[in-house]
Amino acid sequence: MNKSSGPSSIQFIIPLVMLLVLILGLSYMIPELTATQAFAIGGGVAVFIVCLASTEAALYILIFSMLLSPEFIVGTTEGASLGRGVTLRADDFLILLIGLTWIAKMAVNKELGLFLRTPLNKPIAYYIVICLISTLIGALFLKVDLKTGFFFVLKYFEYTLVYFMVVNHLKTMKQARTYLWALLITCAIVSVLGILQVPEGGRVSAPFEGEVGEPNTFGGYLVFMISITAGLLLTTTSFRLQMIYGFLTTLFIIPLLLTGSRSSYLGIIFVALAFLWLSEKRRVVLIGLVILGLLIPFVAPKTLTQRASFTFQQREQRGQIKVGGARIDTSTAARLQSWANISRDFVKHPVLGFGVTGYGFVDAQYFRVLIETGLIGLFIFLILLSSIFRLTHRIVKEVDEPFDKGLSMGFLAGFIGLLVHAVGSNTFIIVRIMEPFWFVLAMVVMLPDLETETPEASGAESIAHGKKRVR
Repeated sequence: MNKSSGPSSIQFIIPLVMLLVLILGLSYMIPELTATQAFAIGGGVAVFIVCLASTEAALYILIFSMLLSPEFIVGTTEGASLGRGVTLRADDFLILLIGLTWIAKMAVNKELGLFLRTPLNKPIAYYIVICLISTLIGALFLKVDLKTGFFFVLKYFEYTLVYFMVVNHLKTMKQARTYLWALLITCAIVSVLGILQVPEGGRVSAPFEGEVGEPNTFGGYLVFMISITAGLLLTTTSFRLQMIYGFLTTLFIIPLLLTGSRSSYLGIIFVALAFLWLSEKRRVVLIGLVILGLLIPFVAPKTLTQRASFTFQQREQRGQIKVGGARIDTSTAARLQSWANISRDFVKHPVLGFGVTGYGFVDAQYFRVLIETGLIGLFIFLILLSSIFRLTHRIVKEVDEPFDKGLSMGFLAGFIGLLVHAVGSNTFIIVRIMEPFWFVLAMVVMLPDLETETPEASGAESIAHGKKRVR
């Protein structure tokens, strides 16, 4: 028997055995399941089979589930006043399924490797470790419920699995372009669904977010996706694509304005400033911003103007604070008060913090990292962010192709916008923002090494493997 026949047989047998075990297990569970539970499990089995058959198909399913999957709270947290329980969504399970099938494939094909080596591997690993250590110590000596803390840490980092899955699987420019269009189509769908919420009144949010929507989360996601389309718009030489990217940018801006998210409004301003810095078409960007600035007072929806004025013009009520001669609304006042409390309390456990979920609800990323993981955790978190910034900025400078330049520049501008958004939101632990963020980050990291078929390529081998672009 030759060497190739062995692995192929194993690759056929192992998924079959896994499926058989799964079926046997389900046979004992089915009599106890409701119709909804049985349907959900059946769907999970189908997705598991798809993941085994094709990682490519699994990633496409994941892209569309990022913003189009329902969420539900599985229970209240213990030992921490987080305001919500542990929220699970369909893509939480999908990521788990993809991860399990990836491990199964690695078991039979050693060449796949677990994690492709990238400059971000170590910072990611260090931050995961410090969160785990801090939470474990918090469970032993403080008030962290170990089960709750574990699940929150798991949710903090499930999106990094998306990053490693993409960098391991992405090989060609064709894949990158197709993934991008899937991401843009998903954003277009949720943008339309957001706009359709306008007759209901109130602030718009992403679909399937349970009883209470999260406009700030939706706003952060839109800030990032607008950056991607704007970056591509500024670099493409195709008139047809300019029209498409321009239309999508406009479409995404409309629900952003309707979210009433002040963190998102501030973030998009910094995105615009980032394009002034990064783009070679600075004059075009500046003219566009001036025109937009002149039009905003006339075309801005009431949600935007009311939300902007609400900060200082809320009717006088309990819970407001005064800064100078201005009266700050209760929402902003509560956030400022929580920052003051953290500045006071973090000195009780300054090195490793209170542990994840050990302090309470904090709606500000940097203060949350400080209070949960201490100065060490904040330091490593900032190293991770700076590593992402330096790596993607270098790629922006190195790549020349319009698509590469647009995608990398759009990502970096969006990253800057999210850094600002994180001042008033837990941006970097919100799955609806972080799944597309880490997916696109993986694409940008791989851009210099992707294979592309060129007219000059000739011969079967050249066509099969393409021309590898050197970093």
